[in-house]
Amino acid sequence: MKNLLLKLFLLICLPTFVWAQNFPQKGTRVVVPFSAGSGPDMVMRIVSDKLSKEWGQQVMLDNKPGANGWLAETDIKRASPDGYTLAALDTTHIALQPLLYKQMPFDPIADFDPVSTLYTTKFFVVVGMNSPYKTLNDLINAAKEKNGRMTYGSWGIGSVGHLGAAMLEASTHTQMTHVPFKEMPMLYTAVSTGEIDWAFGTAATTSALYQSKKLRFLAYAGPQRMPGYQDVPTVAEASNLPGFELRTWVAVFGPKGTSKTVSEKINQSIMKALADSEVREKLAVFGLEPWIGTPSDVVKATEQDVKRYSGIIKTSNISLD
Repeated sequence: MKNLLLKLFLLICLPTFVWAQNFPQKGTRVVVPFSAGSGPDMVMRIVSDKLSKEWGQQVMLDNKPGANGWLAETDIKRASPDGYTLAALDTTHIALQPLLYKQMPFDPIADFDPVSTLYTTKFFVVVGMNSPYKTLNDLINAAKEKNGRMTYGSWGIGSVGHLGAAMLEASTHTQMTHVPFKEMPMLYTAVSTGEIDWAFGTAATTSALYQSKKLRFLAYAGPQRMPGYQDVPTVAEASNLPGFELRTWVAVFGPKGTSKTVSEKINQSIMKALADSEVREKLAVFGLEPWIGTPSDVVKATEQDVKRYSGIIKTSNISLD
């Protein structure tokens, strides 16, 4: 009887094991809840090209922006957990949305499995080139004087840019007015023209306007100055705010139940791509840092961000319901 049960177990499990070991045997689709040309899209295209060459199978991107990323997340939730449908999701999708919505059509933690780290990036305090604020302290002092009349923008209520500014308000005991925008290009154009006073932005999202000298960086929300932008002080250097940092990350996820063997192979291939000097140079141009890690590092980052932002979301009464 025991031998019979063992044979039945092997008949059931062996094909799955062999299938996982032979991954990939066909093309892979990566759902991206961002528009073409965005940071996550750009990085995923660079990495996908490397994966296609290594695997001998096409890795295709499927852009599904809008609806707070829910179109892409619903897609990945419904997919088979075989590694052939993946998604590139960020801090907001995984860590923040459960804090901002009372009800969601899925649970990012329960319904998705982290497969691989991808990249991280930190933010600059951005103003227009003609802004009267030449330093971060100039901006903070003006915010205190204006008492609510200074404006800052973000790419949406509850976004990392919004929460970062709320943390800056709390840290400096100031009150400012939040102006949410639907799209990042509109946001930074508004900063460049002086329509709003400032915003948080990455080197990637502000690149075009920064290079054309329509935007200026007052400070960098990282532990040390960013390579290539050594003239921009950190927030800690520019003000009395030691330890103030603002970052976001992007990682690759699969549906819940994705094979560990498949996940490990995908992770190893992505790490190989991110270690490539050509890939690293392309990312560095836009201030993006290859995130060398494992699925467990994505879990840790999520836990850290939940802890980092839950307090400011509660005290600022920020909600998307």
